[in-house]
Amino acid sequence: MTEISEPVAVPTEPVPAKPRFGITAVLLAAFSLSFFCGTLIFQSVAWYLVQTFSMMMSLGRAALLDVGALAAQTVIVALVCAALWYATRDERYRPVFASWLAAALVGFPAALLRLFGPNNDQLGALSQTLLCLVGAGLVWRFNKMGWNGRAAPAALMIAALGIFPLAKAGALGSPADFGLALLSGLSLGLFASLLYRPTTGHLLLDAFGILGVLSLLASALGYDGGQLILLLALPPFALALAALMPSLAGGTLLTGLAAAAAFAFIDPTELSIILGDFTGIGLGAASGALAAGAALGVAAWIVRAAFKNASESGWRKPASVVGAALLWLGLAALYFGAGHPGFYGDRIFVIFKDQADISAAADIEDRNERLTFAYRQLTAHADESQAQVRSALDRFGVKYTSYYLVNAIEVQGGTLVRLYMMTRPEVDRVIPSPRLRPIPPDSPRRGRASLTGDAPQWNVKMIGADKVWEEFGARGAGIVVGQSDSGADGSHPAIRDQYRGHAGGGDDYNWFDPWDATASPNDEGGHGTHTLGTILGRGGIGIAPDAQWIGCVNLDRNLGNPALYLDCMQFMLAPFPQGGDPFTDGDPMKAAHVLNNSWGCPELEGCDPTALQAAAEHLRAAGILVVVSAGNDGPNCNTVKDPLALYDSVFSVGAVDERGDMAFFSSRGPVTADGSGRMKPDIAAPGMAILSSTPQGTYGLMSGTSMAGPHAVGAVALLWSVAPDLIGDIDRTEQILIQSAQSYRGDTAYGCFEGGVPNAAYGYGILNVYEAVKLALGK
Repeated sequence: MTEISEPVAVPTEPVPAKPRFGITAVLLAAFSLSFFCGTLIFQSVAWYLVQTFSMMMSLGRAALLDVGALAAQTVIVALVCAALWYATRDERYRPVFASWLAAALVGFPAALLRLFGPNNDQLGALSQTLLCLVGAGLVWRFNKMGWNGRAAPAALMIAALGIFPLAKAGALGSPADFGLALLSGLSLGLFASLLYRPTTGHLLLDAFGILGVLSLLASALGYDGGQLILLLALPPFALALAALMPSLAGGTLLTGLAAAAAFAFIDPTELSIILGDFTGIGLGAASGALAAGAALGVAAWIVRAAFKNASESGWRKPASVVGAALLWLGLAALYFGAGHPGFYGDRIFVIFKDQADISAAADIEDRNERLTFAYRQLTAHADESQAQVRSALDRFGVKYTSYYLVNAIEVQGGTLVRLYMMTRPEVDRVIPSPRLRPIPPDSPRRGRASLTGDAPQWNVKMIGADKVWEEFGARGAGIVVGQSDSGADGSHPAIRDQYRGHAGGGDDYNWFDPWDATASPNDEGGHGTHTLGTILGRGGIGIAPDAQWIGCVNLDRNLGNPALYLDCMQFMLAPFPQGGDPFTDGDPMKAAHVLNNSWGCPELEGCDPTALQAAAEHLRAAGILVVVSAGNDGPNCNTVKDPLALYDSVFSVGAVDERGDMAFFSSRGPVTADGSGRMKPDIAAPGMAILSSTPQGTYGLMSGTSMAGPHAVGAVALLWSVAPDLIGDIDRTEQILIQSAQSYRGDTAYGCFEGGVPNAAYGYGILNVYEAVKLALGK
């Protein structure tokens, strides 16, 4: 006997009489749309507030705001759903309102997911799975809908088409991340399907009921921004799901696979406002899924209507199975051909208890000998102390990267590996090391400003660099600047000729890109080209236009991690050739003299307050001056809180504007993140509306302490070029810079100006390299 089926499921239960669209039907439609739009808006606002507050406080404290927001939403929506259920006596709609109430109440236990925050995706996926399975178990006995596997092929076809935008734009995490995302998605699909109530007798009204369930579950079960992706990726399939009903199999597959794709292909970290491109990546892909889901719903409705009264024939099931298989093969081809195939999971950063002591390096007068001693001591110590852990990881087949500037290892592993590493006696602590997935960013940021003539810009004049050029003939010659940032456009005329590899040395020992392994200077973001131009750009934009530079990429779309920051810091101490091993191929005699660090490593990127402290101290001991931008979390006190700016071993720089007033965003001391109470920043420099180089030969204005720090780097280059006896003498150099600083005479009405001098806002004053050079030369 031939088994007959349609490309979409046919109801197996009697359909109630066609309803009249009374007030209850209108309420169902209105509240369903309100839940979708309302939760999307409310959760977007809550997410933005959490993101904003997380830049001013710990992630844990900011997460409490997210918990409170979801709890408030749950109370309000649950009361509305309970009122609808209580007031309705029509048995076509009463089950729908009951399912909404159940979905709304999920927000209470799901609020705990918001406490996980970023970089806990595997634990979050396990918790989501457990919550959904418990929920499914609780509502199972109320389910009156059969499994009806005949709808499965149609569900698979719709799911494949709906996932296309995510598979094209997104990228997978680790294999474990993918497995857990699939498990979490399918468990959510099962739970949601058990709540679907196709009892209204009309497909469109059933779709409104399903839309309400999906909106409430998506807004509750997502976390760290994942709720926004789910809200865009799941509810649009409501009409398609209604066309598949009644089928537990179809509902579970379509809902579950759509949810799994959202979990697997988009890392919620992509939404972080610190990246500045959340609408173009994570939400962009999810919006594509929204459009696809809505279009597929209409298509499924049309198909169901077309076959509703058609004569049944035996080809439909084989055809739908073949169609589903072809679509999934097409999805795989899209992913492997035009997507981002492979696994790109987050990693963990394992810090060892036994950190090297190279304080003796400071007593070595010869610079090359001092650098060589530091490099050999650090690498030897790391090799010896990491040996047993490396052996264990090799035995388990776990990939890792060793570091020496901080005695640490970055491990490619998730929750289980992290738990294992925490049991090792050599290990001090394990922190996250998140990585962005290889989703292409927008085009490099091009400037729109124009540069006319070679006259020094106002910021160059403000710190007296032009006077140093004129009176002392010093322009930074002989000093090598180490630039770690988003990269640098090596073809830009303002900085091209100063690249150490440009003069004939090539890119070996001069350029390192741990993000994308590019072989020559480039800049996807534009931030690095701008900061480098302020240090040594020609045409009146740079402080030390004759200094040389070497470069390293530690930021991709403005996000780094402890390991990537160390990659570049190690390269600055002992540069190595393209493809070289930092432990064996480094050449400390090619080290940079002074480093620019227009970045910070906040908790979002995995750092705790002391994560990179050993690195900063080792570089200082080796005679390399580390200049760091103070941060843009002001104007409140205690906002200098992220590595490297809070360390005593670095020279931290705040920002002022052209009038000499503190920039409102400039982070302030004293430092409380590590309990030290030290006063930071050390000094202030121009950081508002700075004109400098931007990619593709353009120029642009940017503001931030990222723009202030480069002024101090350029000042050091000028100072050391005119007084070479200061090279490597960091204590004396810093003393000269702070003793020669201009007194701060700007506005003190807004923000933290705690202390006298040094001050929590501007340190010892405003940078004045002209007076610093005079002081160094005894004039």
